[in-house]
Amino acid sequence: MRRVALAALTAVALTACGGPTAPAAPTTVIVTVPVPAPAAPTPAPTSTPTEMSWTMPNLVGSGLQDAQDAIQRLTGYGIAVTSSHDATGAGRMQVSDRNWKVCSQNIAPGETITSGTRIDFGVVKLDEGC
Repeated sequence: MRRVALAALTAVALTACGGPTAPAAPTTVIVTVPVPAPAAPTPAPTSTPTEMSWTMPNLVGSGLQDAQDAIQRLTGYGIAVTSSHDATGAGRMQVSDRNWKVCSQNIAPGETITSGTRIDFGVVKLDEGC
């Protein structure tokens, strides 16, 4: 019963207001949102990180293993690997570094070395002369 009365009341209200009307046309709303300007590009660093450097010691006369260890200690393993070659020209491999002694080095004592420096020792067997 209540539903009928509510429906009748709604119909009367609509009729009193001029009756049902067609829905209004859709309205387009444009909203302007401020957009921040793009950030300026970050400039490239003007300086490069400082590379560590050391002074090359004189290792001629040292055992090959001792020379390699000295470079690693000096550089804190900044130069962890050195190379060596048979100074006699025979092309022998340095299988046991403790059996060889340094006769020459490609970097002169007192020169600056960095982590990118390639150090090579010319070596002979311990019982051979340089």
